[in-house]
Amino acid sequence: MTNVTVPVSAFREGKASEVFEEVRREGTRLVVGDDDSAVCIIMRPEDYVRMSGEFYDVGAMRVAEDRFNHIDRSRLIPAEEVYKEFGITQEMIDAMPEVELE
Repeated sequence: MTNVTVPVSAFREGKASEVFEEVRREGTRLVVGDDDSAVCIIMRPEDYVRMSGEFYDVGAMRVAEDRFNHIDRSRLIPAEEVYKEFGITQEMIDAMPEVELE
């Protein structure tokens, strides 16, 4: 892991711009203190946005799975009843454009 670590002393020695350029070119770096303990992580904004999105997606998936696994099936309403209540016909459904889910 030494090739992705940056000593915190590099910032004290005025090498911050070099470190940031390295992150821009090569990606995430772990800043370590004088005792080799982790101080922080520096990453490109686009990597952070991607990672944050993936983190959010995992959380949303966990909530959905939990809700699905603990659903009270006695409270479910058949689609046909909903369609009838709101005046939705099969022709209306057939006329709707195809939706692609990811």
